[in-house]
Amino acid sequence: MADAFEEENEQTVSLNEYLDEVEDQELEADLVLGGDEGKECTYVKGYMKRQAIFSCLTCVPEGNAGVCTACSLSCHDGHEIIELWTKRKFRCDCGNSKFGEFYCKLLASKDIENEENSYNHNFKGKYCTCGRPYPDPDVEEQVEMIQCCMCEDWFHEEHLGLDSTIKIPRDEDGEPLYEDLICHMCSPICSFLTLYPKTIFAAHQEPNSATPSKEKGIMQTAPSAAGSSTMPEDASSEPLTVEPAVPDNNSKSVGDDDKGKSDACRLGVDLLSAELTSEKSQPMFLVKNWREVLCGCQKCSDFYVKKGISFLLDKEDSIAEYEKIAKQKRDEKMQQLEGAELNFLSNLGHVEKMEILSGIADMKDEIRSFLQSFDGSKPITSEDIHQVFDNLKKRRRME
Repeated sequence: MADAFEEENEQTVSLNEYLDEVEDQELEADLVLGGDEGKECTYVKGYMKRQAIFSCLTCVPEGNAGVCTACSLSCHDGHEIIELWTKRKFRCDCGNSKFGEFYCKLLASKDIENEENSYNHNFKGKYCTCGRPYPDPDVEEQVEMIQCCMCEDWFHEEHLGLDSTIKIPRDEDGEPLYEDLICHMCSPICSFLTLYPKTIFAAHQEPNSATPSKEKGIMQTAPSAAGSSTMPEDASSEPLTVEPAVPDNNSKSVGDDDKGKSDACRLGVDLLSAELTSEKSQPMFLVKNWREVLCGCQKCSDFYVKKGISFLLDKEDSIAEYEKIAKQKRDEKMQQLEGAELNFLSNLGHVEKMEILSGIADMKDEIRSFLQSFDGSKPITSEDIHQVFDNLKKRRRME
């Protein structure tokens, strides 16, 4: 009786809804992988500004090595893989000295070790200051995690070290109003940001304040210790933004031919000699385009280099730009596929075209007939599918 009740209340989806869901999942995967089709090892590209990285605990249980998308598919298929989403300035480790006698099937000749790679406990499948895995097998309901744009670790909201008086910037519907998070452990090195206008920081909004938006650095169903993961949802509406600061006539804006270095400092402060240590470390929540406000003068640039955060001036380092480039690659790929399909049809003769169109029409009719006669209370089996194609074959023989 209970089973029958569950069947009556079971949610159903239309074919269009299912196809839309599949397309959304494919888009999410493409955004995570940065448009990488996983056919070639990225080692030859050196330390890439940003790419999808995976940790293989089967080959390197110590969790101090990472492999590219292609190697995760070709060299580590069936292994215990942890998807790390993306990492900056990373070179594929597959087959180097950390893998012992295991060699890379795609590119055997590699350096013994990639000295510029950096690793954290994410490579061991652990996250946040609590060091728990994700998904956490010891909890019934998984809690969302937020990624720090500096150290690239993921954190539970309750472990961000927030004062009770500080709220995570959200709108009235609970949607994040920030683009990037700088965690409480990285905020001291970024205390210079307090010298900039407060508009670069997202503020919590009380009900009936602003329109909702979704932040891109939230872990929802990823990473997974055994297989694929889902990347954060795309924004349904744009987060709060800031316009780049307008320099005076004697200075150049960030992103000019001199790579952002200008003669005049926007801050008027020598960051190398200034005392900027905050009394208490608190996380920072930044709005969209906050990096474009950063000063790129020589002194500030030297400060970024000394602190190891020069990537802040690189537009392609941001997740938003990474996803933008990935989407462009996806759109180009889809256009090429559509063009190939059109070329295929245009190269066919009239008879061949009519046969293909007739075959498509027959398949539609057979599927429609099947669905009309099918008992909706029963599941569709592989035998049912085979029967549909058998009927199609019989129809073709009769014609």
